[in-house]
Amino acid sequence: MNLTLPSPASPLKIGTRGSPLALAQAYETRQRLKDAFELPADAFEIVVIKTTGDNRAMIDADRPLKEIGNKGLFTKEIEEAMLCGDIDIAVHSTKDMPVAQPTGLLLDTYLPREDVRDAFISPRLGEIGSLPEGAVVGTSSLRRRAQILHRRPDLRVVEFRGNVQTRLKKLDEGLADCTFLAMAGLRRLKMEEIPATAISTDEMLPAIAQGAIGIERRQDDFRSAEMLQSIHCPQTAARLLAERNLLAGLDGSCETPIAGLAELDNGQIYLRGEVLRPDGSEVIADSVTGPTEDAADLGLELAQWLKKRAGAGFFDWFERE
Repeated sequence: MNLTLPSPASPLKIGTRGSPLALAQAYETRQRLKDAFELPADAFEIVVIKTTGDNRAMIDADRPLKEIGNKGLFTKEIEEAMLCGDIDIAVHSTKDMPVAQPTGLLLDTYLPREDVRDAFISPRLGEIGSLPEGAVVGTSSLRRRAQILHRRPDLRVVEFRGNVQTRLKKLDEGLADCTFLAMAGLRRLKMEEIPATAISTDEMLPAIAQGAIGIERRQDDFRSAEMLQSIHCPQTAARLLAERNLLAGLDGSCETPIAGLAELDNGQIYLRGEVLRPDGSEVIADSVTGPTEDAADLGLELAQWLKKRAGAGFFDWFERE
């Protein structure tokens, strides 16, 4: 098949949300495609799409995300635009993506993964251990909330939603003593001036697919499929296959306290996972190792181990919370 490349007269349209981080990820995708095919920047068009989630998040800024919907709210309009042909591909933070895509769409391209670690952010304190008793932690992540309360039940956690800049502004205003962000986001935004301390994954296991950019396309768009193959990272794909199958096997979503990380070493994949009660009172953790080609099965296997160890009733809070 002869590949018809995009041009300034007929650009490849890249859909994205409008936050600074979302745009940075779209620009990175454009740059990689531009370099791979030696195309000018105007052979691509960045299309910003405001989603239902963006609108509702602005109105309900102080309410937990689970009360206004789920993170699928931040992809619905983008995916609809792709299905009707208004955009060709969509760039996402993979950790925000539901496990299943709408009929006709595929999430099958991943860029090389960035730093997977969480960052501890505080203008006055250098690490979690330096937080005084009763300190206020700002986060909208159920995972981070559960993890920090498991370690430090004396802390008070408050809702802290918004993009990176919004959360840093809230921190500057003294609404919390600290917050957490993804190291990957800080690096992509080139925010080296932020007082951030990377947290070891042994101390705080990250969200499923944290640090990975995923690119979604129409299933029947063969031009996009061939172009995206040139920037696809198979190592990242293998890791995310294991992690996202772990999530699927737990019947979880990006709004449940589940953490997981797959790492590759000499043809082997090492997958760690944990599930937590939202109040941090209990954590169930385990790991599996196997050949990289078995990544999908390893994710499902670990999910079953975690369910077995948790026992009857542990997952009832998925419905209650």
